[in-house]
Amino acid sequence: MANSPTSRKKKEAAGSRDAELTKSRILDAAEDEFARGGLLGARTEAIAANTKVTKAMIYYYFEDKEKLYLAVLERAFARRVAAVQQLDLVNTPPEDALRAIGKSFISEVTRHPNLSTILIFEAIQNKGRFYKDIAIATLYAPMSQIIERGVKEGVFRKVDPRHAAVNIMGACVFYFCARENVKHLWEPGTDLLSPEMASQHLDEAMEFVIAGLRAR
Repeated sequence: MANSPTSRKKKEAAGSRDAELTKSRILDAAEDEFARGGLLGARTEAIAANTKVTKAMIYYYFEDKEKLYLAVLERAFARRVAAVQQLDLVNTPPEDALRAIGKSFISEVTRHPNLSTILIFEAIQNKGRFYKDIAIATLYAPMSQIIERGVKEGVFRKVDPRHAAVNIMGACVFYFCARENVKHLWEPGTDLLSPEMASQHLDEAMEFVIAGLRAR
């Protein structure tokens, strides 16, 4: 029968998949839009047009623009946490652990370059209000812990782990935030997000970081 329990379950499962796909498409379009103008400059109409859904549908899933913005940040940080959890940082020597987490981070930013731009807008426009709500420690704590362990083991010189983590993040991320400016340092047409350029940036950034941390 068309309305049998099995049939209803299949329809519910299909509806759930469709809803998740729609939400994912909205988040993708929102990530692009927030990268263009931050929370203040983003237009829900543009997100709807790029997703081919109505504004009402966006509000149905996310209630308002601020909650959609927060969902974009939460999804990005969830990806970052998941990537770090795949690494065996505790049983890896500090230098290698720092390289591994740096590689993981830069790989993530290369795949999703909008995030670094969104976070610049977050600092300028919102003074970090939403950044605080997405558990900032999840981004910096693993790196700080590696540095702290390296200092205790005598591998790294004595530094403040939090300051060092912030400086490392800057060395990794500035390249992506300022890519439209610094691209003029290379030959015209050079793709700074290409796998080759991203790999070179990773190597240069991490060697710079390790050399600065290494105990003399």
